[in-house]
Amino acid sequence: MTKTNERLFADFPEVSTQQWEEKIMADLKGKDYEKALVWRTNEGFSVRPYYRMEDLRDNALTDCIPGKFPFVRGNDTVNNWLIRQDIQVSGFAEANGKALEILGKGVNSLGFIFDCSARPTKEEMQILLKDICLEAAEVNFVCSCLNCDVTETFVELAEKGLWNRENINASLNNDPLTVLMLKGRFKEGNLAAALDRLKVTAEKGSVLPNFRTIGVNGKYFGNSGSSIVQELAFSLSMGSEYLSLLITAGMDPGAVASKIKFNFGISNNYFLEIAKLRAGRMLWALIVKAYGVVDDEALKMTVHCETGTFNKSVYDPYVNLLRTQTEAMSAALGGARSITVLPFDAIFRSPSDFSERIARNQQILLKEESYIDKVADIPGGSWYIETLTASIAEQAWKLFLETEDKGGFLAALKEGFVQKQVKDMAARRDQNVALRRENLLGVNQFPNFTESLKEEIPAGVFLPQDFTLDNAEVETLKPYRASQYFEALRYKTDRYALSHKRPAAFMLTIGNLAMRKARAQFSCNFFAVAGFEVIDNNGFDTVEEGLAAARQAGAEFVVVCSSDEEYAEIIPKLVPLLKNEILVVAGNPACRADLEALGVKHFIHIRSNLLEELTNFQKEILK
Repeated sequence: MTKTNERLFADFPEVSTQQWEEKIMADLKGKDYEKALVWRTNEGFSVRPYYRMEDLRDNALTDCIPGKFPFVRGNDTVNNWLIRQDIQVSGFAEANGKALEILGKGVNSLGFIFDCSARPTKEEMQILLKDICLEAAEVNFVCSCLNCDVTETFVELAEKGLWNRENINASLNNDPLTVLMLKGRFKEGNLAAALDRLKVTAEKGSVLPNFRTIGVNGKYFGNSGSSIVQELAFSLSMGSEYLSLLITAGMDPGAVASKIKFNFGISNNYFLEIAKLRAGRMLWALIVKAYGVVDDEALKMTVHCETGTFNKSVYDPYVNLLRTQTEAMSAALGGARSITVLPFDAIFRSPSDFSERIARNQQILLKEESYIDKVADIPGGSWYIETLTASIAEQAWKLFLETEDKGGFLAALKEGFVQKQVKDMAARRDQNVALRRENLLGVNQFPNFTESLKEEIPAGVFLPQDFTLDNAEVETLKPYRASQYFEALRYKTDRYALSHKRPAAFMLTIGNLAMRKARAQFSCNFFAVAGFEVIDNNGFDTVEEGLAAARQAGAEFVVVCSSDEEYAEIIPKLVPLLKNEILVVAGNPACRADLEALGVKHFIHIRSNLLEELTNFQKEILK
């Protein structure tokens, strides 16, 4: 076949950006373009409705290639990430048995989480690692106290084994800045002691080139409600702080950088999470290079990703499978070194064998059926992804520099700057969830009407995680879930219904067919969020007929669903007939002031604060 430079689809005329914009404006029919089609992200930039090649004209990232500085397109020319599963070490033999079991089921990265009761002895570590080939499986040690430092013991065991040191991949999650941020003070007592421990473990672990002994746990920012840009910027600032402190303590910059491992959370913001990892690698490479490091391997950002908890739910928990699947895909496409998919039920109980198996298989699906591991940087070259990568990099760099101007991460944390930034963003996101501008399927939108939690759920599931120690020196971050306030509300209804009649909302549908159906559907979803029984209807000819049916059903709420125009006639007829029923009008009609003058107090509509309204309704009923 003869090669040709003839352009494909030459018979179709090229469409210019101006032509696209003219067509869009015509279709909008006078609507505001920016309000209707431009997405304003929490990350500080706007996303356009479409992108073209010309949008990348000044984007230098498209000239990068996988495996080359600044590594925006990946640290390597392949994308074969590690599938990690964490194991709680309550018994060393039991943990070893579980590790060997899951290594035969697709896992090739193990996370051992210690309970911090005592420093593991050499004999206990031998039991824990028995029959695990350290060249075939990565091992990661996670602890939050001084008792669990296994650096010396692990290095000794690794050296005595028959393994090639170059092929042993491991990590120790030693992260004093995160401890300070979550607990309020250093577990070592002060910065000098924490720094000394970092230095000692890094030096002891240096005999194993791929043993990373310093963790940067950026996942706690996202799990506390931060934006993607905040998580990235503050994580970079933490990493830079470790570099600066340890270099000042006499360590080589390249040696320090090669010991740092970033642990990011992955949210449900699919494309932005892909862009976050791409932007993160580039910015970290630039930061490390600024310290005089020239070795490419030391410039690479090693990232472990874990599916976030901020958007996970106790109610309708199988939806968590959908959330974690897209999150895992974001991490894989973004070029993560390893990924943990949390089981769908991990947030409210000890995961079962079934849920752990599903979590493993979610990643196996991405590899064995989607072949995502066969190509490096699949999103590379996409006008949309490349633009998002540049935008996130720009905003994260601005926040990083702002943090550095305050003296670095530690100084910014002590000042309260980091906490305020995250808390302000979390408050904004909470408001968006309450207003349903940010949807949590099965929680604040489209709840399962028939679901009811009859088993007792620990109260802590519905509360922020507070790890603050006595005599804390700084304000702490408190990871939480965006759904927990709604879930606490609904759970209260479920517990009440165990010994009382479940509160019911009756849809008094009347008048305009289209409007009454739409508003009834909206109202059913609205009240079901609080666990109330909802009773929908096809329609009534008169308010008297509708009210009689509501009383026969024993409903506490009578929700009138009709058109704005008809409310002015319907509500005045209904109000005098009411006894103990709570009247709710579905909508925000122009005649609202007139209806309020009649004593109508409750109106629900798309701008209602769902959490606030339902809390007030519940207080009226659950006395």
